[in-house]
Amino acid sequence: MITQNKYFLSLRLPFLTVSIIPFIFGSTIGHHSFSWLKFFLGLFAVIFLHLGANLINDYADSRSGCDWKDSRRYGFFGGSKMIQQGKLTEKFYLLFAIFCVGLSLVFIVLMTVVMGDLKTVFYGSLIIILAWFYSAKPFQFAYKGIGELIIFLLFGPALVMGGYYIQTGIFPDLEPFMLSLPLGFFTMAILFCNEIPDYVVDKAANKNNWVVRIGPQKSYVMFFLIIIGGFATVIVNVGMGFLDKLALVTILLLLLGLKAGYVLKRHYNYKEKLILASKLTVLMHNLVGLGLIIVGGLA
Repeated sequence: MITQNKYFLSLRLPFLTVSIIPFIFGSTIGHHSFSWLKFFLGLFAVIFLHLGANLINDYADSRSGCDWKDSRRYGFFGGSKMIQQGKLTEKFYLLFAIFCVGLSLVFIVLMTVVMGDLKTVFYGSLIIILAWFYSAKPFQFAYKGIGELIIFLLFGPALVMGGYYIQTGIFPDLEPFMLSLPLGFFTMAILFCNEIPDYVVDKAANKNNWVVRIGPQKSYVMFFLIIIGGFATVIVNVGMGFLDKLALVTILLLLLGLKAGYVLKRHYNYKEKLILASKLTVLMHNLVGLGLIIVGGLA
């Protein structure tokens, strides 16, 4: 089966929705002309950068020893484990990451030519740098306690405002920034949720993320605060007139977050049971994102 192919698993393709949905949302908000050419150039840039970031993340976590402390593949956290299971090499991950990021840069350059605006390549290059050094040395933001904020910026403002900028040529602008906040929070919630089962191995590898600093027992409180931040910004956007009131229906999806938080609270020490929390958080992100795309054009 293709889903069990080692190359498929190394890319962690199912997580692409976390970047595709915010980019589509940013590309479709507001009342402006829509360019399919710009959209697909931007979309491919986003996809290949996300894949490159996934690959360099596995490479960096292998080099640090983090992913070697548990070689079992869980699917939602802990990396793809293809290196640890002897199916692929660190060199493959590094070269494939460079290839994917290189392709992303090619699409950014093409988009710069189409838009006729050199700021496009500047913004795109800045996003590439943040995505790469989230995991890679010398900065390794994920190891310094600011990885969560980087993910918030990359999967919230960068993607939503980037999609908006590609279609309108406008950056910065208050409306796409405010609209980017919910998906920034929900993506950060996915990362935070997935850090809890990795607490022991992350701590041993000096990966000082928020869960390592807070401790897994109390991390569910921070998880709740993050998802509440996401839904609160949906309400704020409705109040500011950036979203139609119909967007308030997405608040019902808070139930998924509450269930995930309950699992984190009760089973923070059991990786197999924490898979459910990860699934629920990803589902919450995707459904809220799709809901915002649907109602975004009504405001």
